[in-house]
Amino acid sequence: MAGKATSILLSEAERTELERHIRCATIEYRILLRSKIILLAAKGLETQEIAKQLGISQKAASKWRRRFARYGLDGLSDAKRPGRPPVYTAEDKLKVITASCQKPETVTHWSVRDLTNEINRGSKKKMSHMTVQRIIKESDLKPHQYEMWCNSQDPEFEAKQIDIIGLYLDPPENAIVLCVDEKTGMQALGRTYRRAMRPGYPERVSHEYVRYGTKSLIAAFVVHKGTALGKCYDKHRHQEFIDFLDEIDKRYPTEQLHIIVDNFSTHKHSDVKKWLKKRDGRIKFHFTPTHAFWLNQIELWFNILSRKVLKRGVFNSKEELVKTVINYINEYNKEAKPFKWTYKGDPLKV
Repeated sequence: MAGKATSILLSEAERTELERHIRCATIEYRILLRSKIILLAAKGLETQEIAKQLGISQKAASKWRRRFARYGLDGLSDAKRPGRPPVYTAEDKLKVITASCQKPETVTHWSVRDLTNEINRGSKKKMSHMTVQRIIKESDLKPHQYEMWCNSQDPEFEAKQIDIIGLYLDPPENAIVLCVDEKTGMQALGRTYRRAMRPGYPERVSHEYVRYGTKSLIAAFVVHKGTALGKCYDKHRHQEFIDFLDEIDKRYPTEQLHIIVDNFSTHKHSDVKKWLKKRDGRIKFHFTPTHAFWLNQIELWFNILSRKVLKRGVFNSKEELVKTVINYINEYNKEAKPFKWTYKGDPLKV
């Protein structure tokens, strides 16, 4: 004789949650079905009637009725199953992580198969290279990659940085701030063959080229106007640098000039210091911290020049290269704007 069905009494919160399950269009079907079983049982229906109405077995209806009576809403979820014990323990995974973070003795970095061989050496439990790959991927380790970065050890880094950023954000009244640097080794490369872009194909150039020589550009970026001025030279010695400073001096004969430069030896040459001394403090140099050339805004402008003119440029002589660069500077200045400051003061991630 079958036992009496477990009676179900719902609290207001339980009824509200179960009815929410019924209305929810995205809930899992198994939770929806179990909620219906409990709501029908709460109405006083017998297990046989519930099974018939929902088209399920009496065993299933009885099971979830008992589970709810014992565990409440938590009883509607599947019980945890022990499953098969893991093949590789946390210690095994830690061994993979530790080995991958250590530098190999004979090569520069690990490949997955080299790392697998190292881990399996002398171990009774052998791992496949796919298992090793899965573990290092889960740990977000990338032994096949490396990045380079430049760390400034300048003891005056903070003071120099504040000085330069102060010139950018709050320059002295009636002063002009210029960022000056050299772009060396601009190559005049003439391609032997060039094909224009067409549907389905990008512009193409032959890998073969004729090298016509190199030129160096010394340029200045006027920070608060966004304009640039530049001059090309065959070399980039202190003589050429002083010549370009003369060009700046002619352009701004009476203004107070603050010139931001990096620590290239040319900028600190004794002849350059003499040239500055003759200006009686009207022109002042501000040096970026060592290995912090990125503080100099001219580097942003050089990047624009490289992308728009030099990277895909074809020049059949050094003269053509110089003409193209100077023409670009003139065109750029027609619509030039200062670079917009976007940093909000949030802590930077290194």
